[in-house]
Amino acid sequence: MTLDDQTLPARPGSIREEDVKLEEGHAVRESALSEGTFHQSQVVGKAIRKHFFCPPDATLADAVNRDADNVEFTDAEEKAVRRKIDRRVLTLVVSRSVMNVVSYLGNAHVLKAFNDNFGITNNNQWTLALSIFYVGYCSDDTPCSDAFSANMPSIGLLEMPANVLQRYIGANRFFFLSLTWWGLASVSFVYAKGYGGLLALRCAPCGLYRVLLGIGEAGYYAGMIYYLSFWYKRSELALRISLCMTGTLPGAIGGLLAFGIVRIQTKVLVGWQLLFLVEAIPTIFMAIVTLLFLPSFPFSSSFLTPREKAIAQARLNRDHRPKSHGGMTGWEGFKAVVNDIHAWLLMFMYASFNVGATSIVYFLPTLINELGFSPLASQGLTVAPYVVGWLMVVFQAWHSDKTRDRGYHIMLSTVVSCIGYTVLAVLATRGSGSNMIGGRYFALFLVVGGNYSLFPLVMSWAANVFSPTSKRGVGTAFIVSISNCVSIASPQVYFDANDNYQKGHAISAACLFLTFLPSFVLRMRLARMNKKNAAKRLAMAAEGASVMEIAGLERNEEIYDNDARYVFMT
Repeated sequence: MTLDDQTLPARPGSIREEDVKLEEGHAVRESALSEGTFHQSQVVGKAIRKHFFCPPDATLADAVNRDADNVEFTDAEEKAVRRKIDRRVLTLVVSRSVMNVVSYLGNAHVLKAFNDNFGITNNNQWTLALSIFYVGYCSDDTPCSDAFSANMPSIGLLEMPANVLQRYIGANRFFFLSLTWWGLASVSFVYAKGYGGLLALRCAPCGLYRVLLGIGEAGYYAGMIYYLSFWYKRSELALRISLCMTGTLPGAIGGLLAFGIVRIQTKVLVGWQLLFLVEAIPTIFMAIVTLLFLPSFPFSSSFLTPREKAIAQARLNRDHRPKSHGGMTGWEGFKAVVNDIHAWLLMFMYASFNVGATSIVYFLPTLINELGFSPLASQGLTVAPYVVGWLMVVFQAWHSDKTRDRGYHIMLSTVVSCIGYTVLAVLATRGSGSNMIGGRYFALFLVVGGNYSLFPLVMSWAANVFSPTSKRGVGTAFIVSISNCVSIASPQVYFDANDNYQKGHAISAACLFLTFLPSFVLRMRLARMNKKNAAKRLAMAAEGASVMEIAGLERNEEIYDNDARYVFMT
């Protein structure tokens, strides 16, 4: 009987072939682990999603997360991955935001043809048409499939089910639906007539339009913030949100386009109708681009290599460890949010400044028109406040990220905007003489810059405060949804058209003061909690806990915001 080498005993000092292969295999595995590709290489084939609403592949997500725990990378590699994410993700989200936020309703209102078409003869009719839109946020019906409504409370607020839906099917598919519905809703304005038609378009409680516009709008702000939290660290969010969320850039673009488009007259459509057509067509086009090219999560991105996916996930795991699936259900997240005092403080903040912010977007052309400028000139003169406001928004957000501070920056923005409204209110009492035009126009710069700076600061703070990921999604949606219900009354503050809107400016200034108070309280509270948590972490270290365990990385866990290891951004 012939014996092969495997049955022969190894001579002293000899190296068995199996040992060599085992050692080589171990070396290859260790190399793949440090490269961040080992577990991804074990996932065979490309996952096929059976239908449009099928969730992304959880197997690949787990593989990327496991690779992220072992990948080794330099600061230069991290910056390169972040730049790559900026070029793809941020570019698409900003483009999507511009398309979704550019609204010409305020621009159209100063045009006689628009008002005649919809039978708007006084300011009360206009403010009612603006307010009735927000009824859609507080509707009784939540258009959400059973798969999601089973995990969500039936509270009739679309933002929270929208974020659950986005996490379930992926951002590209969710935003495709949102943009498509928004574009179709905008087309409806082109052919509508009469004041009843305007109210039906703005509300339509039982109609298709309200459903389309409600879903398209509801998932926008909270969904975008939630989406960015899967790609960026907490200290990187404010600047990115400022580029995506603020209405200043779309406002400037809308003012420029409106200045040119309203001059166009055709046999079929007049200038104001073309405004809404221009709003609709690029929005629908952007919906298709989003579906094809926007990745839902780092693990599902095609523009990143396996190693880059691991680096993208690792940089977040070491900051706040977002999870694309699992964790709290929507209902559990909702209960955690409503029992969190931080959520109510942030909601009160957002709701207070939103009174002025939701009004100025519709009333800016009207306020400029009231200074004595023609309707056509009023379109062009909206551009400068929006451009300067955009610079203020981006600078505030950049400096907030750099200093890792939110509270003091929010307080500063409220003061700037409050000063602007105070100037408008004071000068309104002195008439509308030519010597007052410059001061009132300058005050609009402060109002626009201060108000819109608050959007990214408050919402990035909310994204920093809530954890785990599922609670963050529900929490950001909770703030936006409740605040937008409050927005029903926002346009009504400008009821005094015959008094240069003095009372409206005064009310908006008072609301900004109400934003200042909870921001001060929340900052002091979080700073105190951070000190207490730091003392608890020192106690954990004294008891022998490892650095990895204290950081929450040892057990691949997502740290909750009520855990002593969680560090709040103040």
